[in-house]
Amino acid sequence: MDIRSDIYTQGLFGDRYRAFLETVAQLRPRLHRYCSRMTGSVMDGEDVVQEALFEAYRKLDQYDDSRALTPWLFGIAHNRCIDFLRKRNVREVAEVAAAVPESVAPVNTPVLGIGRAVERLVINLPPKERACVLLKDVLDYTILEIADLVGSTEGGVKAALNRGRGKLAALPSPKAIERVANPELSKLLQLYVERFNRRDWNGLRELTSADAQLFFADGYGGRLMDSQYFSKYESSPILWKMAVGEVDGEPVIVTLQQDDDGWKPRSVIRLELAQGHIVRIADYLFCPWVLSAADLVSVSEL
Repeated sequence: MDIRSDIYTQGLFGDRYRAFLETVAQLRPRLHRYCSRMTGSVMDGEDVVQEALFEAYRKLDQYDDSRALTPWLFGIAHNRCIDFLRKRNVREVAEVAAAVPESVAPVNTPVLGIGRAVERLVINLPPKERACVLLKDVLDYTILEIADLVGSTEGGVKAALNRGRGKLAALPSPKAIERVANPELSKLLQLYVERFNRRDWNGLRELTSADAQLFFADGYGGRLMDSQYFSKYESSPILWKMAVGEVDGEPVIVTLQQDDDGWKPRSVIRLELAQGHIVRIADYLFCPWVLSAADLVSVSEL
């Protein structure tokens, strides 16, 4: 998140600004852990954290100094997670409705999880119950802390915990969730890796649409053509290699860096497609917690 500026480093807002940056530096991995488990994806979780921190920064002049920064930031992140889940549900319902006849009952869209237990939680619990179970049973927050974070009362949190735990206990034994293969994405990921590894920068650009977007986590966001994204990799003194891989079941590109023991996973790149071209590149190079938070990272070749 590139929000560094000298404009607000004096007076009361300067104090808030400095406290904000210090808190974010310490809190960032915990925020990511929470958002990842709320959304069911380490990469979706990072996207939500980015949005939450930008929102918090924009609202910093409205911040009440009598409140602690951490619950305020968690509250914003929580609300962003709820917005994300609502939008995803609307999108998935629309996609199912467009793809199947009205007489056919829609099926649950697979959720890319970050662990079997959390995956069941993400699929089967509504947002409030999910948040309370996550914060208590996964992240070990107190009832009072959870009430502050989700904007509820202690009684409301206890009730949500009881409902959520009861639903999870009543579920049958978990079965492996089938991942739906996407041949078009697999082919394009392989082309991207092959062209990157032979430093065919023009070939990489040919894979992207004219209005493709770039999301460089903790940095640039905007049109790919207005950035120096490929040029930065081209001129980097670091020797990079890429491979097709998976992060918690989601096909991605894994960036690799060489050390004394060989090539090691360093980061993740996520591609989004439309009409046979890349329309969005999300590069998580500056967010090492994304890779470390995943339960399973696989690389097809090293």
